[in-house]
Amino acid sequence: MPTNTNGPAETLGPTQRPRPGRGWTRRLAETPEIGVITACIAVFLGVWMDKHRFADPGNLSEMSRNLAEFGILALGESLVILTGGIDLSVGALAALSGVFSAWLFVQAGLPLVLCVLLTLLLCAAVGAMHGLFVTRLNVPPFVITLVTFTAARGAAEAITHSVPISISGQAFMDLSQRSVLGIPLPALVFVLVAVAAWFFLERMYLGRQTYAVGGNAEAARLAGVDVGRRVIWTYVTSAVLAGVVGILIAGRLGLGDPSVANGYELDAIAAAVIGGVSLLGGQGRVIGIVAGSVLLVIINDALIVLNVSPYYQQIVLGAVLGVAITIDRVRAKRLGRARRPVRARAGRATRPPAEAAPEDSPGELRTPTR
Repeated sequence: MPTNTNGPAETLGPTQRPRPGRGWTRRLAETPEIGVITACIAVFLGVWMDKHRFADPGNLSEMSRNLAEFGILALGESLVILTGGIDLSVGALAALSGVFSAWLFVQAGLPLVLCVLLTLLLCAAVGAMHGLFVTRLNVPPFVITLVTFTAARGAAEAITHSVPISISGQAFMDLSQRSVLGIPLPALVFVLVAVAAWFFLERMYLGRQTYAVGGNAEAARLAGVDVGRRVIWTYVTSAVLAGVVGILIAGRLGLGDPSVANGYELDAIAAAVIGGVSLLGGQGRVIGIVAGSVLLVIINDALIVLNVSPYYQQIVLGAVLGVAITIDRVRAKRLGRARRPVRARAGRATRPPAEAAPEDSPGELRTPTR
């Protein structure tokens, strides 16, 4: 195979290594999680230096509960975004889940375990409906999830007649208010969900197929990936996790309130994008989603501790989301410009033109169908 010894370092073959330090610098530049984690530490320390009660155990415990709610929603939302979709119904579905589970527990008198299972089954059915509409009828994800956003809020209002359902059973409230070894139970649930999502996306073939669908659905289909099934699975998971959040909120408040989780879908999208999940799909990691959720919770709690008006809190949240989207787009363009010339030079230098075409062909993606 001919080589070009006078070409740049990238074209000298697979055995040549870059100069010391260059690899780490490029990895650092291409890893969005570093910036988010640094921002989390900087914001936390900055607020703590001004208000020492920010790090009090009671405040940290409340922040961990908020983190569980935002983080679990963000993980489910991110799975949908990774496939190139969007789910605007997670906040409304969380409110409906809290109301429905409270109604089953208080009005129907069902056991707690059965209430939770029936609520999650309802959410799974809604998620499956989203996936089927998107994959079978080609309905835009924005449209079908917006329909559910409206219908779920209306259903929650209809069940309660706009009067929250008071939960008197301690077992239900323990789902959110109980602690294990000093750690709130919702925070432990969030950790378990994050670990499961990380294992699925980064250690399983099905997770790689999910990335492939978001990167190029047609190429993934030609490679043997069941695109429809992967998309439906992400919507089902997002809806089920929204149901989990709704149950946790109901347990924390002791109420099945149809007005809760208002705007949570925007918080979930913001946490995902801040953590490096591309809105175009196919890019993002669990560690970034977790870091984005942590940063969002720290900022929200910091604004409360600093006595900032709720109106300005929404402005700050919008500004943070806008900055995250801008950084995501600028970074994507820079990486795209940096990789295209290198790939072209490498193709000319390391193999003849007849062999260069298959490099970018969809057939190179060989992922098992099951």
